[in-house]
Amino acid sequence: MKTLHVLVFSAVAATSAAAEDKRQLGAHEHGVGQLDIAFEGQQVAMEFHAPGADIVGFEYAPESAEDRAKVDDAVATLARPMNLFVLPAAAGCSVVQATAGLEAEADHEDGHGHDEHGHDDHGHDDHGHEDHADETTHTEFHAEYLLTCADTSAVDTITFAYFETFPNALEVEVQVISDAGATSFEVERDAPTLDLRGLF
Repeated sequence: MKTLHVLVFSAVAATSAAAEDKRQLGAHEHGVGQLDIAFEGQQVAMEFHAPGADIVGFEYAPESAEDRAKVDDAVATLARPMNLFVLPAAAGCSVVQATAGLEAEADHEDGHGHDEHGHDDHGHDDHGHEDHADETTHTEFHAEYLLTCADTSAVDTITFAYFETFPNALEVEVQVISDAGATSFEVERDAPTLDLRGLF
């Protein structure tokens, strides 16, 4: 199973380099998550990314006990994909594997920008403090799922209960890999159903 999971996501990565570049540039656009879905045989592999602000309401690394509790609850919720991305009952899908976690990354792009201004900082304590303040760490939730379905051709829609679960989420950019190739969609809060008819 794990080998297939790796192969499927290798295929997603190979066919969506542009999407990956876009994710790198806009990874912290509030309200927007990314979901890659790959269909192969009876298996459906999914990889999901969402800004911390969308899921728990903040983007910094959890500091207080309350923050950590929110993150723990969110990770537990994200580890139940069938409650967030609802597939038709006729497809007979079940979860084989689900992992979720919080990742943190420094905002390197801002760092480069401030390096250019570093030469002007002599004697300007305010700018010096800003440099340190701007070297913030952004958090992003990341989840991977592997499902097996009795009939993947019955997956003609996916309902995004995700939006009901996480009120700060506004949109999910979706890329679907199937025998038909790679297809991109945008699913928004006010129209939370992804229509996959015609892909199988």
